[in-house]
Amino acid sequence: MSIDETGKPSDFIREAVVEDLKSGRYQSVHTRFPPEPNGYLHIGHSKAICIVFGIAQEFGGKCNLRFDDTNPVKEEVEYVDAIREDIRWLGFDWEDREFYASDYFGALYDFAVKLIKKGVAYVDDQTPEALSKNRGTLTEPGTESPYRNRTLAENLDLFERMKNGEFPDGSRVLRAKIDMASGNLNMRDPVLYRILHEPPHHRTGDAWKIYPMYDFAHGQSDSIEGITHSLCSLEYEAHRPLYEWFLQELEIYAPRQIEFARLNINYTVMSKRKLLRLVKEGHVRGWDDPRMPTLSGLRRRGYTPESIREFTSRIGVAKNDSVIDVGLLEHCLREDLNKRALRRMGVLHPLKLVIDNYPDDLTEEFEAQNNPEDPESGTRKVPFSKVLYIEQDDFQEVPQPKYFRLFPGNEVRLRAAYFVKCVSVVKDEQGNASEIHCTYDPSTRGGNSLERKVKSTIHWVSAAHAVKAEVRLYDRLFNHPDPDENDDFISHINPDSLTILGGCFVEPSLANAVSGDRFQFERQGYFSADPDTTPAKPVFNLAVALKERSDKKV
Repeated sequence: MSIDETGKPSDFIREAVVEDLKSGRYQSVHTRFPPEPNGYLHIGHSKAICIVFGIAQEFGGKCNLRFDDTNPVKEEVEYVDAIREDIRWLGFDWEDREFYASDYFGALYDFAVKLIKKGVAYVDDQTPEALSKNRGTLTEPGTESPYRNRTLAENLDLFERMKNGEFPDGSRVLRAKIDMASGNLNMRDPVLYRILHEPPHHRTGDAWKIYPMYDFAHGQSDSIEGITHSLCSLEYEAHRPLYEWFLQELEIYAPRQIEFARLNINYTVMSKRKLLRLVKEGHVRGWDDPRMPTLSGLRRRGYTPESIREFTSRIGVAKNDSVIDVGLLEHCLREDLNKRALRRMGVLHPLKLVIDNYPDDLTEEFEAQNNPEDPESGTRKVPFSKVLYIEQDDFQEVPQPKYFRLFPGNEVRLRAAYFVKCVSVVKDEQGNASEIHCTYDPSTRGGNSLERKVKSTIHWVSAAHAVKAEVRLYDRLFNHPDPDENDDFISHINPDSLTILGGCFVEPSLANAVSGDRFQFERQGYFSADPDTTPAKPVFNLAVALKERSDKKV
């Protein structure tokens, strides 16, 4: 991404917009985000959202939200509502400019009639199988339909009867008459309308028995709304000649279409069809499962809109497809939460620690920092008592080389509390440590000592005050960097993508956490309170580990 003369980041899209404004091709900037309401938005859509809304904002223009709802078979109101929520969550607003392709069904029908009257559209009775077969291949031209030269009157009559519901689904379509030998398959007499009696449309009900194809509705909808720059992903580049052909034949206002590379991330699938399969087959718990790349899933996991916007800014706008390492997305979240997440202590694999020389009935409170990166976040009081919980891996009876945490005879710092020295260990029937006994030094209150140093600091929670919690540890949903490699993406699902820990203990302040609150569990990672959380049973999702994975693959 280059820098323009104002010092702001620039790219080929922004440069084209500047050129169009300077030349007078357009007087202002008006973009749109046109999702199909046939699934939830995913991280790939965030790039398009940031581009189209961001460019409109930068140039003082407008951006519409338009649902391209031309296929009632796959569309649901649930998806419409989810898309609205996700865009607002990312920080963008379309004000009062919410539109639907279905708003233009009447106008699109009239456009189709105009093409018939010009002799460049016809009703075709071929079966779907014959249509596909006769389309040809990349190396062989297509075969013209035997119905291609129907009379104008017959085409108008049949098309109106299609609209009136006289014919069954799949029996007829309306096609453009362009060029069956074109090297661009999109120009080989594309289908403009198909017959669909069921299900009813989510907005128009049973009013229509025919529906425009996406390619026919898309460019004309942009034209109707006065869009100046139709920004879309690279797969629509081959469709641009078709969109322009429609606009020219209809003699209507023409936006400028500019394509950019879509977002591809390793260890991830982006196809809504495949994401829907994951949901329907029960491989995940729903569209908002924190392992899903959907914006609702990322939000539930603990991602912030700021981290996703930063991610899309860093990857930039390119003309060629590439694959981005998911580690960059995780890094952006880690950077953001490091600045904003409150620090808390939580023990995920508890091991009891008893301080033998600490008074049985004494409870103290210690001041602990909320976030050392944000001095204004202040401190909190954490209760301390004779019996604590620490992490199991913070103790080794026989320490490995360079292990500086608890082992018999070693001293460590308890975060913000005291120095403690391990004196003995109690084991269960299997020979595993079940209870660690220590002594503490009262002179080290607050976790400091002028007399000596310790090499390790560990976190803890007071057993008498701890709140039991469920913690859900999420790993990548796929264990292959390219799940689509052989199109059998289900076989690459990571069986360990979710681990549920039901016996965790967290400091008492976390009992008040509400859904969406984000914290750094000290020495553990960044966690977010799940919608399932309650004061009686807090539930936390691992958003991202404190450090980048050591087993990173590309």
